[in-house]
Amino acid sequence: MRVIRVGTRKSQLARIQTDSVVATLKALYPGLQFEIIAMSTTGDKILDTALSKIGEKSLFTKELEHALERNEVDLVVHSLKDLPTVLPPGFTIGAICKRENPHDAVVFHPKFVGKTLETLPEKSVVGTSSLRRAAQLQRKFPHLEFRSIRGNLNTRLRKLDEQQEFSAIILATAGLQRMGWHNRVGQILHPEECMYAVGQGALGVEVRAKDQDILDLVGVLHDPETLLRCIAERAFLRHLEGGCSVPVAVHTAMKDGQLYLTGGVWSLDGSDSIQDTMQATIHVPAQHEDGPEDDPQLVGITARNIPRGPQLAAQNLGISLANLLLSKGAKNILDVARQLNDAH
Repeated sequence: MRVIRVGTRKSQLARIQTDSVVATLKALYPGLQFEIIAMSTTGDKILDTALSKIGEKSLFTKELEHALERNEVDLVVHSLKDLPTVLPPGFTIGAICKRENPHDAVVFHPKFVGKTLETLPEKSVVGTSSLRRAAQLQRKFPHLEFRSIRGNLNTRLRKLDEQQEFSAIILATAGLQRMGWHNRVGQILHPEECMYAVGQGALGVEVRAKDQDILDLVGVLHDPETLLRCIAERAFLRHLEGGCSVPVAVHTAMKDGQLYLTGGVWSLDGSDSIQDTMQATIHVPAQHEDGPEDDPQLVGITARNIPRGPQLAAQNLGISLANLLLSKGAKNILDVARQLNDAH
């Protein structure tokens, strides 16, 4: 029986996400065996520094990519938002699974259960490790103070509950749901309060770009709507040259053959921002048989079983919106944010 080796981070959430992908693959390929190999990444080890300060794009992916490169694993399951928009040569995202709720959620300290960010007392401290969340929320809720909090989900919840430092923390709804912690979600933030990170809520399966066998194996996991939304989001971010160290956020929706993409950039304190929305006519395609063999990747993604036209249209939408924001002065906001972040 052929054994497919699957790489993952060691955290409980990463294991749950990987197990769900492996369960789907097992159901599709009962003749194959799957072995899960867990490892720690740089991002898991450096816990005393804000993510945006470490200055490394592949924080949660590098060690896993080394294992792929050395042929120790055949595929790796990631949170798509951890995967840079430009992957190292030789790798590709071979599948993007159906997205869960992409919005951010607020988890409150037990003594503030029933509150919202708006009704928290003046100068309450809210924990988030994300510049994107802090910039948007500072602008929206000036009476609150935002402070960095690191660690996996379990660690952050423990810090919230057991220490008196934080009144609330902001986490991805999808992660809380996958962990089965629906009861801790005190408030879900809507796009007008806080837009989400590129790819948030979706899982990406990274493989060796030339490993046709494995590409075919995982390609069936592609969810066409999630794929097109994430291509647009990733193209927007790549064209802006955004990353962990600048506040960039998006919101996408697919409705009646239209893909809507809203994107924004913020200064670190949220005082300055540029946002806009564009749309393109894109019909969500059914999967079809393999296209030409020489398909290049789009924003790091290979999806041969999804028609090429809609993928290119989604990519062009992302690039067009980035250009619109750049024409309105986005580069200046991002450059200043980058410099300030590096200086602190």
